[in-house]
Amino acid sequence: MAQPGQSAAAALASSLESVLRSRGSANRVFEILELLQVDEEDVVLCAIRTCSRLFGALLERGELFVGQLPEEETPLADNYNAEDKYKIWMRHRYNSCVNCLVELMGHEAFQVKELSLATLMKFVELEGKYPLVKAEWKGSFSFPRELLKLVVENLIPCEEDSSLLISRFQEYLEYDDIRYFVMKAVAENIGQVMQKTKEVPLPVYQQNVFSLISSISMPSQENEVVNFMVKQANQEEWKVSKLKEHKRAFERMWLGFLKHKLPTGLYKKVLVILHDSILPHLNEPTLMIDFLTVAYDIGGAISLLALNGLFVLIHQHNLEYPDFYKKLYSLLDPSIYHVKYRARFFHLADLFLSSSHLPAYLVAAFIKRLSRLALTAPPQALLMVIPFICNLFRRHPACKVLVHKPSGPEDLSEDPYIMDEEEPSESRALESSLWELQTLQSHYHPDVAQAAAVVNQSLSELEDDVSELLELSAYELFDRELKKKATSVPLEFEQVRGLFGKKDDLFAEHFALE
Repeated sequence: MAQPGQSAAAALASSLESVLRSRGSANRVFEILELLQVDEEDVVLCAIRTCSRLFGALLERGELFVGQLPEEETPLADNYNAEDKYKIWMRHRYNSCVNCLVELMGHEAFQVKELSLATLMKFVELEGKYPLVKAEWKGSFSFPRELLKLVVENLIPCEEDSSLLISRFQEYLEYDDIRYFVMKAVAENIGQVMQKTKEVPLPVYQQNVFSLISSISMPSQENEVVNFMVKQANQEEWKVSKLKEHKRAFERMWLGFLKHKLPTGLYKKVLVILHDSILPHLNEPTLMIDFLTVAYDIGGAISLLALNGLFVLIHQHNLEYPDFYKKLYSLLDPSIYHVKYRARFFHLADLFLSSSHLPAYLVAAFIKRLSRLALTAPPQALLMVIPFICNLFRRHPACKVLVHKPSGPEDLSEDPYIMDEEEPSESRALESSLWELQTLQSHYHPDVAQAAAVVNQSLSELEDDVSELLELSAYELFDRELKKKATSVPLEFEQVRGLFGKKDDLFAEHFALE
């Protein structure tokens, strides 16, 4: 006995053959379209494949109406012949199929979503090759933008996470024309959706948008824009073949996305990729200053991550940021030795504090606060920050007064340094001394104690390379200790004569007497 899926497949095959063989059987297309809306997953999948073959063949054969499609309910004028009327009718069936496939992109079964997406993208390719829109003039360029826009809109829904489907869509973003029109469609969609919410964050929608736009890999040179899904007659004259146009669409898309308030987790994800994957591809990177300023003022890990983007704008695009070092100083709190972005922060802090033109009071404030926070830091962080502080001394010899101050404070109660002062110039750091590093010379971990003892000696002119220490973890530190070779340690300065092995042993004599 035939299974329901097998009987449906046979019926679909029969309908497909009839419609393609004879226009007299055109009404059987409804039998195919109806099965797109049933509950059985395998039947729906079979119906999608049948629609793909049917309308793919009709597009190739030119049996769909080309031009402005009349409304289906409107009586057709006498100037349409039987051929035109058939093509108009079948074009409406094609539109119905597209609408069903768009809805199926939200189906609960991923296989259905995936096949619907693949079929729609096949139609995009075929519509590009066999346009359904009349050319405005001879030699004009055509692309099925509206169909692709429907696909994009349903890739980024507001209520359902579609990251898995977006990962399936990434292969199409390798095409330069697809990528360009996807960026245009996303920018337009963001404006429409976010305007309706009146700036209230939409976490699911914004995460979907980020999943899509962060997967876009931009070309870096003009000669890389050569891979097109839809071939045009004068390809080199098409604006989609210009790198500048891609950058403009990319910039508009990202600026449109980032001008709206983001969920906290999304701020972090954006900032992690900003300096590598976004800023280099913008026509005007300085337009990102508003977003970075807002992110930098949020505090915590988000501020740490915003440093990367600000560094690029300050050093490569001559951005002036008022009170930058005051803000950088305020980021120094106990968490900097524990956050997973510690390495990135200290790498950037090292770059920002590298200038020899910085005033001594400012560098001294950084040294002092880092040292105070070091009192509660884990060993792996201390082994990184102590060489970091020593490098600051090498660059700014005027700060060595913190070390060589015999009359300086010996503990916290006598220290004039004001830890809670937000303004580095008012912290009185230069009046203090580094008793914290003196304290760390008694640390329980021998490597830390040894590292802290360096300040007792004259520092060499050559800076320590802290790059390898930035990523040092507790596991690596423990593993390093395990791999150390054990050395013989003397436990007694007089050689032991033995317990029972010699005649003059007291215990041996005692037992002998008994």
